[in-house]
Amino acid sequence: MPELSWQSLQAADRAAIWHPYASAHDGPEVFPVVSASGVRLRLADGRELIDGMASWWCAIHGYNHPAMNRAVQAQLETMSHVMFGGLTHPPAVKLAQLLTSLTPASLDRVFFSDSGSVAVEVALKMALQYWYSVGNPGKQKVIALRNGYHGDTFGAMAVCDPVTGMHHLFGEMLPRHLFAPAPNCAFDGPCPDSEMVAITDLLSQHHREVAAVIVEPVVQGAGGMRFYSPDYLVKLRALCDAFDVLLIFDEIATGFGRTGKLFALQHAAVEPDILCLGKALTGGYMTLAATLCNQRISRGISDGEAGAFMHGPTFMGNPLACATAIASIELLLSQPWQRQVANLNKALGEGLAPAAELPAVAQVRTLGAIGVIELEEPVDMQTVQPMFVERGVWVRPFGKLVYAMPPYVMGTEDVAALTAAMVDVVAQL
Repeated sequence: MPELSWQSLQAADRAAIWHPYASAHDGPEVFPVVSASGVRLRLADGRELIDGMASWWCAIHGYNHPAMNRAVQAQLETMSHVMFGGLTHPPAVKLAQLLTSLTPASLDRVFFSDSGSVAVEVALKMALQYWYSVGNPGKQKVIALRNGYHGDTFGAMAVCDPVTGMHHLFGEMLPRHLFAPAPNCAFDGPCPDSEMVAITDLLSQHHREVAAVIVEPVVQGAGGMRFYSPDYLVKLRALCDAFDVLLIFDEIATGFGRTGKLFALQHAAVEPDILCLGKALTGGYMTLAATLCNQRISRGISDGEAGAFMHGPTFMGNPLACATAIASIELLLSQPWQRQVANLNKALGEGLAPAAELPAVAQVRTLGAIGVIELEEPVDMQTVQPMFVERGVWVRPFGKLVYAMPPYVMGTEDVAALTAAMVDVVAQL
């Protein structure tokens, strides 16, 4: 197939493809990428962009990494896929062993799926089926946090913020859950007891019908890039224990080093009953997610009426994806990733600091390899996106947020160029 020009790619795309969160007919301009290497995307017209998004936060090693490429090629020569019903294979077994060794000791069972949203669906189904199996079928509600985001499938949408989230159009069709205020306690400070009053009241009133509480530990991602105190998680774990409610941590965005710890839960040393992982799990090479649970959950479900957990994705435990995830985790652990993330945090903080003085800016904040400029007003994507491309960077704002979550391998010069572009564009607004 001959290489298409920039114009041809754009025209063919516009004629046939529907992009996420975009109109099918009058959507914003898309930018054709023909290759990627390191932290750069090469466009069809020859320009290169420094990628500040790590492809929606998952390409933590950058692109076209030799070790990752070798792992994919080696597994491809052996077996690209086999059904997981009644069969198993070495990559899935090794990956499960790796995940259970890195996460809290109580999480000893791994259920593989295809994406972060499905990992959340699995977690919710685990919680509901657990209570049904142990003779308490009335526990069918979930408590989630305002400003939370957990995915785009129906179960996941139902635990996203119903007011400020992206899914209010579907509100009448979704299960009705309960929502507590988002934590309003700084990451580097304690969580006062006053912050726990509302969720304590919810649990006190509804614990007989509540199966689980689901939160994004320490960082609320797509719901606002909000950082909060790990102490909140400590107090939340105690509340869940007191009211006999399960605790689900959604670490799809934060897992594998993004906050400066391998998992965000480590900031609080708290163990959930169920843990969702995705995004950086395969270093951005393949789609794969995992939901881990403790023996209370797995034994309760397995000993129940069904005798099995009632979920089974076609591509569950895909060997190619599992082998890629193993390679990504081993690559991460073999490098000084904590120093890399600390260096990114320092460079992001220094580079974004000037934005705090701009009139359009409400706040500038950083945590780990996350840098955020929060604006007073939402951005116009059709205007802002080309402005970043013209400055040689790829940043994908949403709502009031102009933020970066770059690959961990990005050097200080590239971070400086990325943050300078972010500040410059915000200044133009």
